Order: sequence, then structure tokens, then C-alpha cells
Amino acid sequence: MVMPYTAIQFTVLHKLKTFASGSSKTENHINLSPYLSYISGALAGCAATVGSYPFDLLRTILASQGEPKVYPNMRSAFMDIVHTRGFQGLYSGLSPTLVEIIPYAGLQFGTYDTFKRWGMAWNHRYSNTAAEDNLSSFQLFLCGLAAGTCAKLVCHPLDVVKKRFQIEGLQRHPRYGARVEHRAYRNMLDAMQRILQLEGWAGLYKGIIPSTVKAAPAGAVTFVAYELTSDWLESTFN
Repeated sequence: MVMPYTAIQFTVLHKLKTFASGSSKTENHINLSPYLSYISGALAGCAATVGSYPFDLLRTILASQGEPKVYPNMRSAFMDIVHTRGFQGLYSGLSPTLVEIIPYAGLQFGTYDTFKRWGMAWNHRYSNTAAEDNLSSFQLFLCGLAAGTCAKLVCHPLDVVKKRFQIEGLQRHPRYGARVEHRAYRNMLDAMQRILQLEGWAGLYKGIIPSTVKAAPAGAVTFVAYELTSDWLESTFN
């Protein structure tokens, strides 16, 4: 799931920023206004979500089934979903996922660019080196870590709702939690209201700590890898 998602996301992001800035060089994209960074990130996240969503659905189902396993592998899960729900079943929960990804990706990329600008300003004030406007790999990692943490803390309730839709009707042992019946929620608003009613605010933040511990460093490493790879490609082919 991560490979097509990341590839689509950064490709679309680069194209959008190139269009907005009039330059394909990554170094010129930092001068975009903050709201364009947020919009570019949100649109890139939407494109990546639509392109890789079936893999996200399969991953969530396989991770949520517990023991004994309902599906031994991804192929069996794929075939059962197609057989019982049709191919549209592979996009079950897409709407709440898009509602989640728009603010999440927008915040992640928007705040990342903002933190980068702050880092460059800090270097410009306190550094005496010639490369004062260039952030180190560690500084890029910190920017990505902070951006990922902010986005996850704000958008986690939407992620919880999305996963409830994804595991509707999944048979699993009761010790892994109550089964979410098929079509248990009419829509996303209904899901949030029922979670609040039955589980309180804590229900919307279930799993926030492991989710943040996973997502924030992973996003930070991805940002650093993207920045270094982009710089290498530009220096090699330009």
C-alpha cells in the first residue's frame, strides 16, 4: 500500500507545486504561500488515496481480524470481498477516508513547509556558514516529525471513523472487540455521533499513542528521503 500511495502522492504534489510556482526545482517550491502548500498537499493526498485505496482496505481488514484468522492472506481477503460485495466493496469507506485525508495531508504538507521556512530563518539568523538556507537531514527529520504529529493529533478521530467503516461485517473473536455490523452506520456523521454516545470522546481517540508513534517518524523519514532523492536527481540530470 505504501509504495503506490507515496509514489502517487509525491508525484502529484511535485506537479502541483511546479504549476503553482512556475518552476520544477524543489528549492523554489518553498516560496509558495502557506495556503497553496496546504491545498497542494490535500489534493495530492486525495489522488494517492483513490489510487491505492484497495490496498489500504485489505491492510486494515487483515490487521483487524485477530486470531483465529478469517483470511490467511491478502488474496483470500480480496476474493471474498469481491465475491460478497463486488468490486465496489474494495472502495468501502472511501468517502470517510477522503474526508480524513484532505485535512490530514493538507496539514502534514502545509505545516512541513512552514517548519522548513522557520528552520531556514533560524539558520539564517544563527548560522555563519554559506549553506545557511539549506536544512540538514536532522532538521528535515524534525520538521517532518513535527508536521506528522500535528496532523495525526488533529485528524485521528476521522481515522477511527474511517476504520470502523472498513471493518464493517468482519467476523472476529470477541476478545478483539465488538464486531461492527455491516451497514452499522448511515454515514460519517452518524458514526461519530454513535461513537460519542456509546464510548465518549475517548472512543474517537482510541489508539492515538501507537498511531502517532508509528505515523510521525514514518512520515519524517519519508520527507527526508524525498528531499535527498529530489536534490540528487536534480543535481544529476540538470
